[in-house]
Amino acid sequence: MGTETGKAFSGSVVAIAVAGTAALVTQQPWLFPSLGPTVMLHVEQPRVPQSTPRSTFYGHGIALLVGYAALVVFGLTDEPSALQAGVSVPRIAAAAGSLGLTAALLVPLRATHPPAGATTLIVSLGLLHTPSELLVAFAAVVLVTVVDGLFCRVTGLPMPLWRVKDR
Repeated sequence: MGTETGKAFSGSVVAIAVAGTAALVTQQPWLFPSLGPTVMLHVEQPRVPQSTPRSTFYGHGIALLVGYAALVVFGLTDEPSALQAGVSVPRIAAAAGSLGLTAALLVPLRATHPPAGATTLIVSLGLLHTPSELLVAFAAVVLVTVVDGLFCRVTGLPMPLWRVKDR
């Protein structure tokens, strides 16, 4: 395994194992699908703007809030998830609207983070839907970002502390 491949493998394993341990200990959703691509961006391309802590936190934070707002607007907060109940017109509207609004908010902030698109769908499709689950999900984003930042520093690919400096 080459150096870059080994770093990508090791960094991914470490970050998800730490989040998984938090999930196991707390029995809360510290693991969810969009953490995977977030971790991969961090350990494979730590210096690109989409991988910075700023983009990661803004991206997932806005995605969680917008996804939940879509649940509220379309009356889906107490409905079973799309995986349980199937897709309905309100669920499609919530998913499409949350993805579109998340993207529209992140572009002018110059904080795009593609995995946030998955996060807003996870919420608007009802897979994570309570305020406490959303707080835990954001805590998981913070946790893996810190773990990845430390991993990158130790392995010689420092991730910016907040954002890529403007040239």
